[in-house]
Amino acid sequence: MKCLIVDDEPLAQDIIESYLKKFPDMELAGKCNNALEASEFLKNNKIDLMFLDIQMPEITGMEFLRSLSDPPLVVFCTAYSDFAVEGFELNAIDYLLKPIALDRFTKTIERTREYLSMKNGESIEETDLENDHIFIKSNQKQVKLSYDQIQYVEAFADYVKIYTPEKRYITLQTMKNMEIKLPADKFIRVHRSFIVGIKYISSFNSSELEIGNVKIPVGKNYKDEFLKKLRSKNIL
Repeated sequence: MKCLIVDDEPLAQDIIESYLKKFPDMELAGKCNNALEASEFLKNNKIDLMFLDIQMPEITGMEFLRSLSDPPLVVFCTAYSDFAVEGFELNAIDYLLKPIALDRFTKTIERTREYLSMKNGESIEETDLENDHIFIKSNQKQVKLSYDQIQYVEAFADYVKIYTPEKRYITLQTMKNMEIKLPADKFIRVHRSFIVGIKYISSFNSSELEIGNVKIPVGKNYKDEFLKKLRSKNIL
């Protein structure tokens, strides 16, 4: 997997480079100090994954990404969490906060591997959302899932992962569309990356919840609505 680092901070470049060396399937193809350098580099080089700083002089990372007609997978790297929502709206595969810890970086690499494996190995069509069920293409068949089967939905760049007690499905769909279509009395968005089935919540507090053995974060922008929904169902 060929990688490009775009960051105006030499120390940040060095940290990401040192982390990439720990993964044999990751090849550092280049380092750029700003968006203009990166634009020229991408004209002459095929890149699979770009680690992109957001706050750079002249052209920000987000402005640069919007200008690309065929961008590689992007991991935003920044010291500011305020850009996270916009970053995921641009279908970034992940969003790393500086200073970047190795364990968090490792999760990003695992996520990227999974995404590329899925993209290269499966033909996935857009999901059909109906009144009380969803159709998902799996193994060349259209699988019908009732909404009652869905434990939670996780954002996955321009796809989503849909989890049931028996299986996980990956399908072409947006989180925004899932949030609109899924019944509001059964589901609630608790994070920019998660929508959960209320009946499957086994425990919770103001910062996270559990579905079985899975811990799901509750984002600060979603906390009030999450707690309000639970109160309305007499759960609180």
